[in-house]
Amino acid sequence: MADQFKSISEEINSFKVSNADDLESYRLRFIGRKNIIGDLFSQMRDVPNDQKKAFGQKVNELKNLAQSKFQELIESLNSDNVRDESHADLTLPSAKSSFGSIHPLTATRQRFIQIFERIGFNVSSGPEIEDDWHNFTALNFPENHPAREMQDTFFIEKDPDIALRTHTSSVQIRVLENEEPPIRTLSPGRVFRNEAISARAHCVFHQMEGLYVDKGVSFSDLKQTLYHFAKEMFSKKTQIRFRPSYFPFTEPSAEIDISCQICHGEGCNICKYTGWVEIGGAGMVDPNVLENCNIDSSIYSGFAFGMGIERITMLRYGVKDLRLFTENDVRFLKQFNSL
Repeated sequence: MADQFKSISEEINSFKVSNADDLESYRLRFIGRKNIIGDLFSQMRDVPNDQKKAFGQKVNELKNLAQSKFQELIESLNSDNVRDESHADLTLPSAKSSFGSIHPLTATRQRFIQIFERIGFNVSSGPEIEDDWHNFTALNFPENHPAREMQDTFFIEKDPDIALRTHTSSVQIRVLENEEPPIRTLSPGRVFRNEAISARAHCVFHQMEGLYVDKGVSFSDLKQTLYHFAKEMFSKKTQIRFRPSYFPFTEPSAEIDISCQICHGEGCNICKYTGWVEIGGAGMVDPNVLENCNIDSSIYSGFAFGMGIERITMLRYGVKDLRLFTENDVRFLKQFNSL
């Protein structure tokens, strides 16, 4: 039995490790759940009673030796790793790592702002939860008027009406209430409408609305501003057209179309095979809206426009399904790493 103790002790003292696998081998043999020292404890029942105490002391000494040696091996291995790192070649190139990128909707929003800031517009913001006055009434939506049904609203509470804003025109009302003309402002933000989700529509999307109020503002100013925007956002070859339309807060009103940037006029599901894509609405600010905000409509006039950032982004990057913007599919987002 003495020879067995001596053999195990010598094996422990002479054990060396050069990597984590060697350390694990040592642990399994001398410390693990089923180890060689544990086998000695199981032999206790065969030892004569007058020798049990001495035998137990010897086994405990081996156990303590194994634990102490294990800590030494850990420290030795860590020290070797530090020494290896200290001799690393710092001139070697670093490992290639992937970087995140700007989301395409964010990139389009930034480009929007950049284009209009150059011609004197600033940026304004407002709450996403709005009251009836700012979301409807001040914008010339009379109570119970059919025009309110043009936008399927998510109401939070009734009497008074509190809802998720259906457009960022509510921000424009807040600006008109708190600032004096001349006013040039952009109102980007998230809006909500109770619509079916498809490749062309979503219940949560982003708008960019613009407002210009001053003396002598005309529809010609509106057209020239949007011509400038279309050429800057897309290309000099982009065509733009205006179609008569109706919005409660503008008169006259128009829908804005541009030549399809995806099919270049040949026809696709985005332009409904017409070669033209609607990008927003616009018009001269209705005098009632100005008066609701205590601005004298006999002195001041203005124009307003609104566009969906998702729609512009689809045309800008050739994306055919706007649902991709909110699915967080890394395979899709990696395509925009250069933004």
